[in-house]
Amino acid sequence: LGTKLLFSTTCHPQTDGKTKVVNRSLSTMLRAVLKGNHKSWDEYLPHIEFAYNRVVHKTTKISPFEVVYGFNPLTPLDLIPLPDSSHYFHKGGVFRVDFVKKLHVKVKTHIQKQNERIALERSKGKNTSFFRKEIGFGFT
Repeated sequence: LGTKLLFSTTCHPQTDGKTKVVNRSLSTMLRAVLKGNHKSWDEYLPHIEFAYNRVVHKTTKISPFEVVYGFNPLTPLDLIPLPDSSHYFHKGGVFRVDFVKKLHVKVKTHIQKQNERIALERSKGKNTSFFRKEIGFGFT
């Protein structure tokens, strides 16, 4: 699929911000579900993770499940793989692989557009020129 695993570190601002956003979202969801019962948070985490992965994200315009699997599962049972056997293979599987590959291209485009939009917003009002044009240095 051409995926690239990038590790996030606390001192790397390009990835650390994304990690903070995900952690903040998961924490908010956990607090809403736990309602003060903080002792059993680990029992709820798989459910919170599943719910988070079903939500359509602003940048990709689809859910993380759709990015990976090509569909948004209704329950965790929808993600159980079929037994590994050759008689289960059919043309629908080939179609699904092609569909997911095209989806990955579409998501990559959405992410690039979102990154460009964010970069443009952050650069508004900033003077990117270090030297003013009217100042000369006397070089000929």
